[in-house]
Formats: sequence, C-alpha cells, structure tokens
Amino acid sequence: MNIFIAGFQHETNTFAPSPADWAAFNSGAAMPAFVRGAEMVERFSGKNMPIGGFIDAAREEGWKLLPSVWAGAAPSAHVTQDAFERITGPMIEDLKAAMELGVDAVYLDLHGAAVAEHIDDPEGEVIAMVRAIVGPATPIVASLDLHANVTQGMLDGPDAIVAYRTYPHVDMADTGRLAAELLKRRIARGSREVIHMRRLPFLLPLNVQSTMIEPAASVYDYLRDLDTRYGTVLSFAPGFPAADFPECGPVVWGYGDAALEAVEALYARVDQPRSQWRLDFFEPREAVELALNLAEKADRPVVIADTQDNPGAGGDSNTTGMLHALLAEDAGKRFPGQIALGLMHDAAAAAAAHAAGVGAEIEIDLGTQVPTWGGQHSDVPVHGKFKVLALADGPVTILGPMMHGVKMQVGKSACLEIEGVRVAVSTGKSQMLDRELYRFVGIEPEQMKLLVNKSSVHFRADFTPIAHRILIAKAPGPMAADPSELPFTRLPADMALQP
Repeated sequence: MNIFIAGFQHETNTFAPSPADWAAFNSGAAMPAFVRGAEMVERFSGKNMPIGGFIDAAREEGWKLLPSVWAGAAPSAHVTQDAFERITGPMIEDLKAAMELGVDAVYLDLHGAAVAEHIDDPEGEVIAMVRAIVGPATPIVASLDLHANVTQGMLDGPDAIVAYRTYPHVDMADTGRLAAELLKRRIARGSREVIHMRRLPFLLPLNVQSTMIEPAASVYDYLRDLDTRYGTVLSFAPGFPAADFPECGPVVWGYGDAALEAVEALYARVDQPRSQWRLDFFEPREAVELALNLAEKADRPVVIADTQDNPGAGGDSNTTGMLHALLAEDAGKRFPGQIALGLMHDAAAAAAAHAAGVGAEIEIDLGTQVPTWGGQHSDVPVHGKFKVLALADGPVTILGPMMHGVKMQVGKSACLEIEGVRVAVSTGKSQMLDRELYRFVGIEPEQMKLLVNKSSVHFRADFTPIAHRILIAKAPGPMAADPSELPFTRLPADMALQP
C-alpha cells in the first residue's frame, strides 16, 4: 500500500503572550524543526514520536510511505495564519502529486489542541482538506496528543483517530503504532468502525492529568481493561484547559461494535466523583521552605514544578517568581551549589555569559516580566552579579523516556550562579523534561538538594526516579494551573471551569 504521511503539532494557550509564527515551527528547540520529504522518515524512525511509531509499524507491514511535511512548535499563543498556510500549502501540494501515483491511505500526526488566528480548529481543517482530495473511500487515520481538545470535526473526518494514554507522554511512538493497527482494522473490515463519543462538562487542570498519579493512573488502567473486555479502541483526552473556544475540554470516544457500552462505562469512571480531580498547589516561598526542610534529611533531590511558566503549555520559561523565592529563603546559603533551576529562557543572559567566559562574573537582569491573564504580570527580573560556571552550545539529545532520542536545539546556554543558586540558562525555549537539559551545562541533577523545574508534568518521567518528593508551585506566569482563574468568554454556558 501507498501511505501518505504528514504531521502538524501545536498546543495553543489562547491567553499566552507569544504566537506560533513560521519561525517557531523552524526553531527546533522544544519540538523538531519543520521537515519535508524523505528526510522526515529518517529523522523520526525509531524515535518516541507518534510519526516515528507509525513509520516503524508501516515498514514492518511492507507499506510504502509517501512523506510530505511535519511541523511542530512549542506551545504558545495562536498559530499565525501565515504559519498555518506555509504548513498546509506544501502538504496539500504533495498530496495532489501523490494522488497521481496512487494513495491507498493517509496517516496524520496531529496534536489536537491548536487554535489559529483565523480558525478555531486547525486540525479539523487539515483533516477536511485531506478528505476533500482523497475522497470518502480512502482511509484516513490520525493520532492525537492526550491534551487534545477534540472537536467534532476531528472525529467526523477520519476513519479513526486515537490519543496518547500517558502523561508524561512516554507512549507517543506506541500511539503511532496503534494508529497503524486501526488502519489495518479499517482495511480488513472494508468500512469504518462504529464510533461513540461523550464530552465531559468540566475543565481539568494539567497537573492532575498526570498518569503517574491518581486518579488518572487508575482511569487509564480501566480504559485498557475495557478495551480487552469489549474489543474496542478507546481514547480519553482530558483536554488542554487554556484554550478559549467552544469545544475546549475533555472527551471520551472509542471504536468497535461495543463502543457505546465501553465509552459509557469510561465516561462514568471519569465523571464521578468529580472531587477526585482536585489538587493542591503551593505558593512560591511556601514551596521552597517546605522543600528545604525536606532536603535536610533527604538523600535525593526535592523537585518543585514551576508549573505556571511551563513552556510546554504556553509559558516562555522566563519568569522569575521561583528564583526570587529561592533567594528570599536563602536556599543557596543553606545548600551552596546544590540548588538548581532550569531552563531559564534568556538569550541576552546566555550571550553575556558566552562573551564573558567561564569563571567571569557578570552583572545582569535575568528573566523577564511578562503579562499574564487579567492584566496581571509576573515578577520582575532578578538583578545581580552572576558567576559563569559553564558554557554550552548546540543540540541536546534527550535520553529519558519522554521524546527519547530527539535532539533539541537550545542554542548558546550557560550555568550561572547567584548566592549559591545555579540557573541553567538557554537561548532556545524548552521545558525541563529531561535530566540532560541540566547536565549539558554542568549541573548533575542527582547531586542537587533541590531542583526547580519549569514544567508541569513531563519532567516526572525522568525525574521521579531520582526525586525524594515532588511539589507543585504557583509562581506568577502565563499558564494558569487553575482554569477557573482564566477569563474565558467563549465556552459553553454549561461548561464548569473546575471539576
């Protein structure tokens, strides 16, 4: 079979400060850079990415791949119309050319939580554009991120669509393989499988969606049990709760002759009791004080998630609330050289460090004050004298389970120290999802007493094995940990802003 493959990945925080323009899809920092043609196959084969899993499964089946474009950008505000058209234009051009060779099926590697300047549902639009060319009889399958805000267009357009089942997303390649399995089922059946879906009437905070903690861990175990019992392929997308458009929120769906029974059972498990989805957060200084006290007797680092500046959810990884809290609590004086924070996205600071060299002391403003929702702002930059402990440049290869094998282009970077606190500073923007993002600037995370990670959940995949305890802090930033704090204007009237 000839399988046309393409990808478009963006998670849109409509309250965030920075849009996803064409340059964002070419930076290669938090997501692989735009690629077109045969290079896509070699870049992603064997990698923990959905398209990598599909490519590997297709090769095992002997399918011929017709690669088009793959585009991904770090989560941020809206995808610009220009960027969307630069991505979909070549994709549709390639598809029309492939139709002359013969296209037996299509696989799309999508995120599911994008919002563009000019359309609410870019993924649904991509699917519709592809369907208009291949016609109603050609199978289309797709994969989605667990945080997808699944629209009716995403469910109606393809023959089958499936979402990740882990957060941190350690099963991205597995999900691509599951999409290939759904394609095989579709071909064997000769027609679409029965689909059933239910939309839940409340928003879920990102932090409580982690499948490494309850209740999500048990919910996804139950999902797998239902698939075994009913012969279905179920998905539960808890949604990305910072997108102000009518179809934001959690959705349960599934395929198979018993899809109705299985989806209703899973919906009931997610829906009740709603109190299971509530989670406590710490204020910055409160989190640091508790972490330092725990660290006194701990033989492993305490980890604090700086969740509201998570660049994996629309933040820019540049706010200073947690750094101010570390300095105010004298963290570096209690444990000199054993306190670290990262990644701090500050290209000017990284450039100053490289200009000065290792061992130099530079007086700079580190970090950025940024607007958040409701007219508020994050903390002011930290002004002071920083010692340059290490310098680095070039890509960082991820070795942990999340995005294993992917190279991140974080650019000129440095380890800066102020009052005993070490800060991993980068030019490129990426959340702290892997220990290598500390190591590349000389910080050995296992040897730290306290780590402050600019991430919400993805860090858990690589840091849980070394963590004494994990705390979640709400320092001011662009990504609201509690969706009820956001000034929504376009959600349905019956959508609750918390469980």
